[in-house]
Amino acid sequence: MQAPELKRELSLVDLTFASVGGIIGSGWILASQTATSIAGPAAIISWIIGGVAILLLGLVYTELGAMMPEAGAAIRYPQYSHGTFVSFIMAWAGWLTWVTVAPAEAEAVTQLANAYIPGLYNTQTSLLTPVGLLISAALILIFFLINYYGVKYFARANTALTWFKFLVPLGTALIFLFGAHHYSNFTSQGFASNGFSKVFLAIGTSGIVFSFLGFRQAIELAGEAKNPTRDVPRAVVLSILIGIVVYAALQAAFVAGVPTADVAKGWGNVSFDNPWVRLSVTLSLGWLALLLKIDGWLSPSGTGLVYTASTGRGLYAMAKNRYMHSWLGKINAQGVPANAMILNMIVGIITLFPSQGWAHIIGFISVTGVFSYLIGPVSAASFRKTAPDLHRPVFLKSLPVVAPIAFIMSGLIVYWSGWNIDQAALYAILAGLVIYAVAFFVNGFSASDISRGIWLVVYIAALLIISYLGDKNFGGIGVIAFPMDIIVIAIVSLICYYWAVASGFETNDLKELKKNASKNSTVA
Repeated sequence: MQAPELKRELSLVDLTFASVGGIIGSGWILASQTATSIAGPAAIISWIIGGVAILLLGLVYTELGAMMPEAGAAIRYPQYSHGTFVSFIMAWAGWLTWVTVAPAEAEAVTQLANAYIPGLYNTQTSLLTPVGLLISAALILIFFLINYYGVKYFARANTALTWFKFLVPLGTALIFLFGAHHYSNFTSQGFASNGFSKVFLAIGTSGIVFSFLGFRQAIELAGEAKNPTRDVPRAVVLSILIGIVVYAALQAAFVAGVPTADVAKGWGNVSFDNPWVRLSVTLSLGWLALLLKIDGWLSPSGTGLVYTASTGRGLYAMAKNRYMHSWLGKINAQGVPANAMILNMIVGIITLFPSQGWAHIIGFISVTGVFSYLIGPVSAASFRKTAPDLHRPVFLKSLPVVAPIAFIMSGLIVYWSGWNIDQAALYAILAGLVIYAVAFFVNGFSASDISRGIWLVVYIAALLIISYLGDKNFGGIGVIAFPMDIIVIAIVSLICYYWAVASGFETNDLKELKKNASKNSTVA
């Protein structure tokens, strides 16, 4: 009897909406207010910088995604380019990110609902009540069940949901931009009211990067696409561009929509439990407030649904790499990695209990997420050296320029997230080395793989040291002040990037991939 395999049923629309569904979640409801409280009206620039940084990464991943379309592909790239050690660290960082998104979105749904269903969230302690915990856990279970019964049902549910998620925020932005008329808000407290360094701080800590991280969903689902080489790259670029337009418009709309009396107290004091609903009421738009209450459930739920799908594929890929037990790599009759999804669901529910609210978890997710993405530019450049003849349906001519810039931007985003978040996230990534040590001895991984990953350990240590010594606005002790800190991060990142590319080699997995590609080419 043939073992069940992942089914290829996703179209360009499905893939694009998977990424858009990951990008437009609770971020659009909560991040505009959070970003403005940090950077003032200049938060618009934060969204553009953050979006462009992720777009650079996305461009690199279009070449990788078309060249190697398989489930959990982003975890497999470093396995092909650098071996088990680098691959595991990136896989672990990615899993730390993905497994906490669904509970974060479930918590966002519950927190927003507390405005009209009291008793779900305690505003004094910033904790969910027992009832709120149960509702959030139930949401995580629902995300699991929809995905468990097959990729086709996931695609149908997500595509329909994302149309709503896309149109509502875009419509809301237009209504406030042309209906609020509080345009003096852009300058009354100063455009960059808290200093320009806060424009960068907002990128990592207000939900901006957290929002854009969803672009990789199309890559994670590449193994289930009808035409992955054509559709995955298009889906990645389209989803990021859509995200930049929608979020920049929303940020401008939020600034224009806040009553001038509230702005007079300072942007840091502007605080609404459900921002867009409250602002709709000030414009006497009761119908919009009702629609936004509904979207307060649907947008975060849609993102939770998407991440439940891709997180399962991530663990599936880790099992294929022998980092986790083979049990997690089993595919059920519906063609989905059910065991991996069950484990993620359990971990997600457990994650709810120590959580301190949406705003406290997104910084951690942003750092671990961006860190897991920075291997893309390294792997893509390495493959140009170790697999030059491998078929590339998408060939990024500007890769020699785009890849190092994307790597530098990733390092900067980690730094901009601040010392308090960086130490928690980067130490959590390093803690995964205990699991790697077990896998190393059980599976007999090559010791040479570790030598190929020394650059990564050095880079993590460098980020920690610079973050600690960095500008006080980013939580450091002020030894390296702004903007010199940005220059230092850029130089260190560039050195580590070229070291990383030089460390790439023709791994056994890459040899096997090239061999299979050659066979398929001969048959064709």
